[in-house]
Amino acid sequence: MKDHKIYKRALQLAVPMMIQNGITNAVGLVDNVMVGSLGTESMTAVSIVGQLIFVFNLAIFGGLSGPGIYGAQYFGQGNTEGVRNIFRLKWWISLFSLIVGLGIFIFWGNELIMLYLRGNDSGIDAAATLGYGRDYMMIMLWGLFPFAVTQIYSGSLRETGESVKPMVAGVCSVVADIAFNYILIYGKFGFPRLEVRGAAVATVIARIVEMCVIVIWSHCQREKHLFLQKIYCTMKIPVDMLRTVVKKGLPIFLNEFLWAGGLAVLTQEYSTRGLSVIAGLNISNAICNLLNVVFIAMGNAVGILTGQMLGASQYDKAKRDSVRLMWFTGALSLVLTVVLVSISGVFPLLYDTTQEVRDYGRNFIIITSLFFPVQGFLNALYFTLRSGGKTVITFLFDSVYTCVVSVPVAFVLCTYTSLPVLTIYTVVQALDCIKLIVGYVLIKKGVWINNLVAES
Repeated sequence: MKDHKIYKRALQLAVPMMIQNGITNAVGLVDNVMVGSLGTESMTAVSIVGQLIFVFNLAIFGGLSGPGIYGAQYFGQGNTEGVRNIFRLKWWISLFSLIVGLGIFIFWGNELIMLYLRGNDSGIDAAATLGYGRDYMMIMLWGLFPFAVTQIYSGSLRETGESVKPMVAGVCSVVADIAFNYILIYGKFGFPRLEVRGAAVATVIARIVEMCVIVIWSHCQREKHLFLQKIYCTMKIPVDMLRTVVKKGLPIFLNEFLWAGGLAVLTQEYSTRGLSVIAGLNISNAICNLLNVVFIAMGNAVGILTGQMLGASQYDKAKRDSVRLMWFTGALSLVLTVVLVSISGVFPLLYDTTQEVRDYGRNFIIITSLFFPVQGFLNALYFTLRSGGKTVITFLFDSVYTCVVSVPVAFVLCTYTSLPVLTIYTVVQALDCIKLIVGYVLIKKGVWINNLVAES
């Protein structure tokens, strides 16, 4: 804590993101509990589809993160035209991802859901779960476009040091989501009782509200956000920039897509031990995702701050402050562990489900929370490496490791052993400690220090 200014700057950038994502995840938690009150099949269906939509969301995030590295550095350099071109590139990436994602979900949605319904569980109706999941997915697809647009604007604003607008847009989205969830799930105020479909409609409405708020507000303040001035006069991008950014950003896109896909595969492997396991994981994810926004936002803040310092050629400061922020993020995550463990026995009681599912939920919460400090440190490591353009390293460090190590280990343990699923889950979580050690060595060596826009 020798130089408190860097912690203050990180928190000033991260706290609005924490609030925005925290409120969004709080809404997800409320949605989860509301749907959970409809029965285990409904809750499990929404959880499965949510896992699949998560892969798309991470693909969008990964596709925009590569250009985002350049956006932060261009802003640090004072190059407004560079930021403007990066914004346009984000549009093309998002539209491509949207077309591919819609095609996969429309034509193979049922098959994807059925991958999670192969476990033996006499207490849960697989056919009903499939029906609920299909209905939920088809409605949720309408929210993919507004989600992508919101990410384009939110990311660009944060890269230029503005994180309040995305937060306010998120708050508006939350209010809409909670209100319409209550109205449409349960059929209040004369509206029809839509149950699972109502939850999906409410989410789509919330996505549209969030998009409208951030887009309209940002363009109303174009004198502040200079890169938005004449932004749509053309959508052309300099060929040299396009080639450079895509080459550097492709590993990030593949990383986020494969990492999210790896998590989906892990969940599918756990599901072979019964649908009750998926229901328990859903309970755990609902509350853990509410709190992990702290270290996720801190990771983003670390990446943006180090990117700006690298763009300004402040290499020694970037190296020194990145290490400080990693330890700071790990310490914050330790506090979250204490909070989660203390409420692990109470939270599952909010769900109208079996005691077996509640027990799974409690134990998954405890195991996940114990590894929060590891995940917090890893997030800061990952975004630091990425801020200097070391996208191939982060690709190997993150998604390749998940697909080559974590997924095969889970598959072998689930398929060829009789180990309890909680033990398998713990082993898979512990594998990330290897990444932490390797990543910290890379950070200390400074292999990530690189000014990507020095010649621009």
